[in-house]
Amino acid sequence: MADPDPKIMKQLLADLRGFDKQKRRTAVMKLGMVGGDEAVRALIMTVRNDHEDLIARGRAAFMLGQLRDLRAVEPLIQALTAPGHQTPVFAAEALGKIGDRRAVMPLIALMDSDNEAFREAALEALRRLGYKLRQPE
Repeated sequence: MADPDPKIMKQLLADLRGFDKQKRRTAVMKLGMVGGDEAVRALIMTVRNDHEDLIARGRAAFMLGQLRDLRAVEPLIQALTAPGHQTPVFAAEALGKIGDRRAVMPLIALMDSDNEAFREAALEALRRLGYKLRQPE
């Protein structure tokens, strides 16, 4: 993948640091589409930020799954317990796409959630990781 245009990256990173949450949300998606080292680091920072808008945080988890960078595994594991709906669901999906076995136990723990969407996302991620759950007898 070619390095992203420095001017574009500078603007996206400025938007990500700005006060306008719509611009931050858009910047997250664009960073995921542009890719590259700087984009991955910015998306990891966003998914880890407990004060970030929940939608921007969820989108960051989603885009990290698209980029499939191993550096995102630990932050995505932490995001499984983030507030809201999007971030844990997209974090589980991203972990399944990245395919790192470090995610197995945290995803199994997510299967105990009361939230059906969390359980479904965890189950699908575990399947992608090649993990087979035993059926209750």
